[in-house]
Amino acid sequence: MEIESTSLSGLMIIKPKIFKDERGFFLESYHRSRFYEAGIECDFVQDNHSLSARGTLRGLHYQSSPGQAKLVRCTRGSIWDLAVDLRLDSPTLGKFWAIELNDENHFQFFIPVGFAHGFYVLSEKAEVQYKCSAVYNAQTEAGVAWDDPDLNLPWPDKKPLLSERDKKNPTFKDFLKLSTNT
Repeated sequence: MEIESTSLSGLMIIKPKIFKDERGFFLESYHRSRFYEAGIECDFVQDNHSLSARGTLRGLHYQSSPGQAKLVRCTRGSIWDLAVDLRLDSPTLGKFWAIELNDENHFQFFIPVGFAHGFYVLSEKAEVQYKCSAVYNAQTEAGVAWDDPDLNLPWPDKKPLLSERDKKNPTFKDFLKLSTNT
């Protein structure tokens, strides 16, 4: 597999080597020592799996404490996957990185602790699976508005299908106010 860094420190794209023949394909989706060699040194403790319809936007989500690194892949269909840097001490605070993940390129997106994550479904349906470095905790779940004008994120659709929770996420400015007052 090939592991590439992005312009945002810690965010990485994993491109597996795919072995195809008349039966289908085989790929290695996780190899702990290769990930560690590339700087992905977290232990994953939870796997999540979602199915979403075209036009669904899930995000932008993060865990405030202890934080949650994610290793995201789309195993069916296609998504526009995006992460926003929320690390207060980062020179790229408020910057984002986006990539299309799908069941043909088999790319994965490693998102370290300190980023908000979201995705938009481009295909009729999409299954997204991701590993997490910390167990989900409803007490520390948080979000940032997907359509925040200060972030100006390049979502493919301005009127996506959203959960009630995601319709109410605070703005990036509110996130900053809350974060610097604690």
